[in-house]
Amino acid sequence: MNHLTPLSILPADQLPALASLAGEPPLSAFDTQPALLIAAARLTPSPPIRQQVAAWLLRQPCPVIAIGAASEVSQDPWADIYDVVVADEAAASSLLAAIRQAPQAATVLVQTLRHTAGLPVDSGLLVESLAFATLQSGAEFSAWAATRQPQTVAHTDSGPPLLMTRTTDRPHHLEIRLNRASRRNAMSVEMRNALVEAMQLLLTDTSIRSATVSGEGDCFSIGGDLDEFGTTPDAATAHLIRTLRLPAPLLARCAERVEFRLHGACIGAGIELPAFAGRVVATAKTFFQLPELKFGLIPGAGGCISLPRRIGRQRTAWLVLTGRRINASTALEWGLIDAIEESRT
Repeated sequence: MNHLTPLSILPADQLPALASLAGEPPLSAFDTQPALLIAAARLTPSPPIRQQVAAWLLRQPCPVIAIGAASEVSQDPWADIYDVVVADEAAASSLLAAIRQAPQAATVLVQTLRHTAGLPVDSGLLVESLAFATLQSGAEFSAWAATRQPQTVAHTDSGPPLLMTRTTDRPHHLEIRLNRASRRNAMSVEMRNALVEAMQLLLTDTSIRSATVSGEGDCFSIGGDLDEFGTTPDAATAHLIRTLRLPAPLLARCAERVEFRLHGACIGAGIELPAFAGRVVATAKTFFQLPELKFGLIPGAGGCISLPRRIGRQRTAWLVLTGRRINASTALEWGLIDAIEESRT
């Protein structure tokens, strides 16, 4: 039986004793408290003990949340191992409430972030896709899908989903614009396939030395088209399609030549893909959000790989677990974007 009671906070100095036991984990996604809360502390364990506890923390079948002021966390020997770090118990309670809404997805998220941290991009994307497919077959996504009322409305934009131009004054530059403003540039299958083709063009046409990606309308992109969520025959088929038609691995291969210029809402895939680019610029009123947990899912357009490489595993987990928005100033401070500039006319 689990020896931690719901809402309990474990002192960090008890971790070595727990890590030395061969019994069941303290908590899991199936418990009333589906996360391990730890009070960070200034400790100096021996290197073998530190390594043993670090390995134990990475095996936990639930999010591991450290609580403490910056001065305490900075002296905690496992500060870089915890899944999320928050300043106080109020923040931990709020985070725990969000995790309780989708504990299985929360666990799969932190497991994915832990194990893809040191992988090459392509390998990490494969793990992310498999994790996403697992959750597509799960009860949490099914519960959301059962209540979802399709809002299918045909777009009213003229032209293809992407507008691509090269001008005589800049013959070596490719301008790419998402062209579904009436759908707030939702990442539909049509849009995804067009982006794949655009990235293939960049990789094969060596005369294109640089490219800029932006969006028409009032925002860059609201992310995946919710009306298409779960419309593939099954989760396995969806995974196989992602391995064939995902822009992320292609974008990662030509990242140093690509700049994204963002504005308005950048939700889900609307920031997961730009985060791969060599340079990301946003207007001052841009905001960013990863809302997938409320669908019983995790980021599936590459965000489990791209965001940690920019802002770290802990901030990525916080964004997904809380579902909260951050503004352009915070994104710049964290390194999610590289500059704040007004849009070019």
